Amino acid sequence: MPSEKTEVQEDFQEVEDIEESENIPYVEEPQDEDQEQDTELKPTDLSELLKEGTKESHEQAENTQFVKDFLKGRIKKELFKLATVALYFTYSTLEEEIERNKDHPGFAPLYFPLELHRKEALEKDLEFFYGPEWKKEIKCSEAAQEYVERIRQLGQHEPELLVAHAYTRYMGDLSGGQVLKKVAQRALHLPSTGEGIQFYVFENVTNAQRFKQLYRARMNALDLDMETKERIVAEANEAFRFNMKVFDELDKIGATLTEEAQGEGLPLHDGKGDTCKCPYYAAKQGRSEE
Repeated sequence: MPSEKTEVQEDFQEVEDIEESENIPYVEEPQDEDQEQDTELKPTDLSELLKEGTKESHEQAENTQFVKDFLKGRIKKELFKLATVALYFTYSTLEEEIERNKDHPGFAPLYFPLELHRKEALEKDLEFFYGPEWKKEIKCSEAAQEYVERIRQLGQHEPELLVAHAYTRYMGDLSGGQVLKKVAQRALHLPSTGEGIQFYVFENVTNAQRFKQLYRARMNALDLDMETKERIVAEANEAFRFNMKVFDELDKIGATLTEEAQGEGLPLHDGKGDTCKCPYYAAKQGRSEE
């Protein structure tokens, strides 16, 4: 007989249903959406090149120990706090460089500060975890610093490659990030009112699936030659590599932390099924097995 779904598996199914829904209209810029979504995708479109060109990196990222443990609800609070710190430094730099290059023709159509930018949300999360003096309590880790330096270099010298980092991060946050939000909230016993996970809350995106379609359409409409597209794909693979280095760093730190009480109450996952799906794309997550 089929096993009963845990609460988190039900959350996974809920996210999947949202991802597959075509019934909820995307209200921001409806004319652009209609016009851009009517365009048939071609193998040379940047979104398609990124999808195919990052498959291997994607698989590697989804199989890091940090991601697998996270999705099973095995995440220590101190480690989650440090991950939030790394995200803060990463997004602060990314959004500073996006702001610097918001009028650059190779990025301007992807400028969605109200919908996407995460720095303010991360500041709220850090204040929740570290208190009002949080800026004095945190520091950028070695792996995050490497990530930051790369983004800074691109913003100053090759702004068209910022597309790779924006796409990898923001589209992931709107996809698998929504699963991680619910896993973290239950695993760490965070308030149901959302404190500590504001990073995952996109108040100005009314429908994630519709917005991602719009974002990809805008990306495909960028006036880029094939050589530049190939450079963006290569940089997206670098973005995955930088993220994996942060994950590995967190794993090493986690090994030094004392065990915390986790799993009080209902288990987050029953240990069955495929629990190592990547946080960037959650639509396939949550299928229970017999």
